[in-house]
Amino acid sequence: MKGLSVNASDLAMSASARRRPPAPIPNEAPLGSLAFLIRFWKNPLTTWTRHNFEWPITQADGVLGRVAVVCDPGAIRRIFIDNVANYRKDALQLRVLSPGLGNGLLTAEGDDWRKQRRALAPLFTPRVVESFIPAMIVSARWLIDRWSPLRDGRRLDVAAEMSLATLEVLRRTIFPAGFARDPKEFAGAMTDFFNSSGRVHPFDILGAPAWLPRFGKRSATPSLQFFDRAVDDIIAERRGAGAAVDESAPDLLTMLLSARDPQTGEGLDEAQIRANIVTFIGAGHETTANALTWSLYLLSQHPAWRENVEREIDEVLGDGSIDAAKLNRLTRVRATIDEALRLYPPAPSLSREAVAPDTLAGQAIRAGTLVVVSPYVLHRHRLLWRDPDLFDPSRFLPGDREKIDRFAYLPFGAGPRVCIGMGFALQEATIFLAMILRDFRLELAPGHEVAPVQRITLRPKGGMPMLVRRRARQGA
Repeated sequence: MKGLSVNASDLAMSASARRRPPAPIPNEAPLGSLAFLIRFWKNPLTTWTRHNFEWPITQADGVLGRVAVVCDPGAIRRIFIDNVANYRKDALQLRVLSPGLGNGLLTAEGDDWRKQRRALAPLFTPRVVESFIPAMIVSARWLIDRWSPLRDGRRLDVAAEMSLATLEVLRRTIFPAGFARDPKEFAGAMTDFFNSSGRVHPFDILGAPAWLPRFGKRSATPSLQFFDRAVDDIIAERRGAGAAVDESAPDLLTMLLSARDPQTGEGLDEAQIRANIVTFIGAGHETTANALTWSLYLLSQHPAWRENVEREIDEVLGDGSIDAAKLNRLTRVRATIDEALRLYPPAPSLSREAVAPDTLAGQAIRAGTLVVVSPYVLHRHRLLWRDPDLFDPSRFLPGDREKIDRFAYLPFGAGPRVCIGMGFALQEATIFLAMILRDFRLELAPGHEVAPVQRITLRPKGGMPMLVRRRARQGA
């Protein structure tokens, strides 16, 4: 491809360019119970030890009971595929997620989950996802138009901007009749929900009754009430539209309301429909918004790679059009997103409870053990990655990405419960990142210290203030 050859000087990292993207330094030894509870409450990322990043599996007894942290790809495959029936969602995870997400696809178990998965799978086939490319392009242009009148160097919270932009995608693909609310209200309520529910109170860890007050923890009730009312209005409005819906090009909400389990012919009940709408809004925009925020930040810190990405965008999108074929040619754009998802995975921790004894990575696992597969730890593991703490998107370029073990890279999970919207999110992120970088260059606001914090998802603490500048395109 003309203008896209890469030589050693293009990818050579100077001492400044190879600086470690921000992340907590692992502890040298396991924390005591009180220290663990305090740190887990503030930011679970600060509880990991150096051994978690160096050993295939570590086991210990603590305030969470017997815990096994697993980073061996073969063992991870056994947990999520080969012996998946032995590993169910644990009680702590369900206590955190269920109040907000109900009994939808993310939290359901057993036959209930299988029914929902079968019914919803047709909503996210590659063909359906590709059909949303035009809507995603229009949404990205909405963001470009939003930024275009701004003075050069204007400071914006890019995390908040990405949240609004991905909600615009949902509005055009899932809820084209609208959210029945201002998108800013949705974004604010979503942030409030993650910041409140995402902080696991020590009482939750210790299994204290729900009626005991969680002092120091913000209530998620206002945001949950907001979602309840908004979702009821969305469903009522769509059902009231009736024949006005274009059946030749149905949106995802129409498909959800008419979804049927192909094995039983049964549709979803009202509670499942409501729960999955909230899941689509929450997980559907949070994953992509965070991926874009971290991608733009990382590019701002690595100008040599950013220039390579910009050259690729100018070459591939020279005429301004985008289609599926062009998206496949944006290999550096996609590698940037993949590397951002490696360093800052949207779901930093996945956990299961062992139903019966098992053996993982040569170690005996007792029944009742909390088995933790943390993509955050796994993606930075010393045995699995070259220079794991450094930003190096070239590891995801063709020829190298094929060498990555499928179970060493889990930004969207694995096995039957892999994120159903993975293709949707990656397509959306690729379109947005390419279109943003085609017109703008972003720099981290002076004086802002970036730090990842775990609040169910992995977010930048205090947002991501950046300076937005227009970019002169190559050949323009």
